[in-house]
Amino acid sequence: MIQSNPKHTRLAVIGLLLALLMASMDNTIVTTAMGTIVSDLGGMEQFIWVTSAYMVAVMAGTPIFGKLSDMYGRKRFFVFGLVAFMIGSILCGVATSITQLSLFRALQGIGGGALMPIAFTIIFDLFPPESRGKATGLFGAVFGLSSIFGPLLGAFITDSFGWNWVFYINVPIGIVSFILIILFYKESLSHSKQKIDWFGAITLIGATVCLMFALELGGNQYAWDSATILGLFAGFAVLLVAFLLIERAAAEPIISFRMFRVRLFATSNAVALLYGSVFIVATIYIPIFVQGVYGGSATNSGLILMPMMIGAVIGAQAGGMLSTKISYRNIMLISVILFIAGVSLLSTLSPDTTHTLMTMYSILTGIGTGFSFSTLNMAANHHFEMRQRGSATSTNTFMRSLGMTLGVTVFGIIQRNIFTDKMAAAFAGSGQNAASFGDPREALSPDKRKLIPEEVLHKITDAMASSISHTFMWALIPTVCAALFILMMPNDRIQVNKKPVPKRAPKAQRG
Repeated sequence: MIQSNPKHTRLAVIGLLLALLMASMDNTIVTTAMGTIVSDLGGMEQFIWVTSAYMVAVMAGTPIFGKLSDMYGRKRFFVFGLVAFMIGSILCGVATSITQLSLFRALQGIGGGALMPIAFTIIFDLFPPESRGKATGLFGAVFGLSSIFGPLLGAFITDSFGWNWVFYINVPIGIVSFILIILFYKESLSHSKQKIDWFGAITLIGATVCLMFALELGGNQYAWDSATILGLFAGFAVLLVAFLLIERAAAEPIISFRMFRVRLFATSNAVALLYGSVFIVATIYIPIFVQGVYGGSATNSGLILMPMMIGAVIGAQAGGMLSTKISYRNIMLISVILFIAGVSLLSTLSPDTTHTLMTMYSILTGIGTGFSFSTLNMAANHHFEMRQRGSATSTNTFMRSLGMTLGVTVFGIIQRNIFTDKMAAAFAGSGQNAASFGDPREALSPDKRKLIPEEVLHKITDAMASSISHTFMWALIPTVCAALFILMMPNDRIQVNKKPVPKRAPKAQRG
């Protein structure tokens, strides 16, 4: 369905962009305020649930709402997502405990699980093939911008107005988006009525919850071989098998495995998973390197991500514009070459690396990632009609989110273990250890950093720099795997009919 009124289309797109910015930025903006939230509400042992509750709800809801939007229409579920997100935001702002905040964040996540995949899907409904590349590139740029700009905004709002406003800021943005979508997005009323795969939805949510909590808590609050973690992994395995069996038998599954028989869809989702796992590593560990090794403030560490944000925006726009000229595979080949180069250079970081080189590495990594924000969604939708686009887009978004979640956990474990080993080796035989001078993480605080003896600080920064560079080296593995999947992509691209048929029809008649 393509709207005939260009002005209404532009206003509807603005509404979509605002909603996407709000939902995709929420996790990063809250992370910055987490220290202040914990100091105010308490619950140091439970604060991880604030992030986990949101991510679990988003991941579980994404494929479900994508499928429901195919069945009953995009608009109603997009509006539902907006309302749920705003209500959740208000409740988060008035929370009086970490437990309450975690529950309200789950409500926010339900809204976010509807907003992000449906926003991308609506683009394919609003625009003809020749215009989808630019529009999707714009959406991809917003997604990349929000992933990196969120921490800066979160720090500013928290310092200036209080942590509550990190959540309240969503309300005016959501209201503007709500009005624009209600008034100017005109949706076709013809939809395919299908059965809802409730058992598939329940097992998917259960499996996702078990996996997320096992990865978040394992090696942190519980030992990996503890009964709690083993039980969570067992629950994940059982529910995953049940989900696969249910989806194979369901008439209208939440995630259609028949769609994965399309090579372009399968490979684009595999690349989204792998790209997500690596990009999140860059957004987390570049700021930590700045704070822990260079000795910058939290604001400076956020600013260092600005070049990567700019690169991601450039890459997303370039990917969208190239989509009508060359194949998805060739676009992603350009992307992965830049991405591998950027991550490889980040794996060489050391205390001697200059800010200029760090900026160049970040820009290169950002551009490489940015291509994927626009191109992979278009590739995932390429072979599917309107009634399947919601499922296609939501599956791609789900895979990227899953990759980010796994990346945070797996590479977090790698960095932590390397840092611990490097610290032990640095202080071996000296009769001292870093703990004698407090928590090594105090090196991340400019004020507390000044209190650490120079010799000890030097050992800590060396260990931190080495652990982060080695983590990026390990991150090359999924990056190279992504390159292999890109090579397996078919040579499809957007087909644009450049011939003005109405003008040439009379000539054909005279002939």
